[in-house]
Order: sequence, then C-alpha cells, then structure tokens
Amino acid sequence: MQTMTKSMAIVRAEGSLNASNAQDFQLCLMQQIHCDASSGLVVDMSNVESLDSAGLISLVSALKQARQLRKRLCLCSVPPTIRIIFELTQLDRAFEMLEEMPFSMATAA
Repeated sequence: MQTMTKSMAIVRAEGSLNASNAQDFQLCLMQQIHCDASSGLVVDMSNVESLDSAGLISLVSALKQARQLRKRLCLCSVPPTIRIIFELTQLDRAFEMLEEMPFSMATAA
C-alpha cells in the first residue's frame, strides 16, 4: 500500500520480505522513488514479520537509487527482530531509521 504526503511517499511493507516477493517489493520502491512529486520515500516497516537477504537487497537497491536521485529514503517503525538484521549487517549506519512515523505523515496516510 502506498500513500503520498506533501513531500515524501509512504510505502507500507507487510509480512515477509523474502525471495518470493522481493522483486515486486523493489519495483514498488523504485516507482515511488522515481515519482517526481516526492522528495523521498518512507518505508513503514511496522508490519514486517521477517526479512531475508533478498528483501534486504531490495531495500539497499532502493537506497542506492534514492541517493543517486538525491532523495531521502527512511525506514520507520522497524520491529526489534528486524532491526537486529540491520545492526548485524551494519546497514543501520546506511539507512535513516525513524522510531515511528512522523505525526504529519501519519495523519496524511
């Protein structure tokens, strides 16, 4: 599910982000990043139950594309079980992580 705020697009990731759906997830992220109406992308991770290497690669690819376009990509509400994957891979240093959806974005969604 995706929503557009004034400046940031929001993608709500759900369930498992794995090899079976990573390509579709990455395509969704890329479409939002390339949208001229947004200055970046917030990925709401609050409903993500599991993340494998394919899901992680789709997020890293989207981050790389966002940086090339000089746009922001933020992850928000990352569950502790998922956050540890970012910490173990040291990708928590690469991604901008927000504890929760900023109020202005949450109300727009």
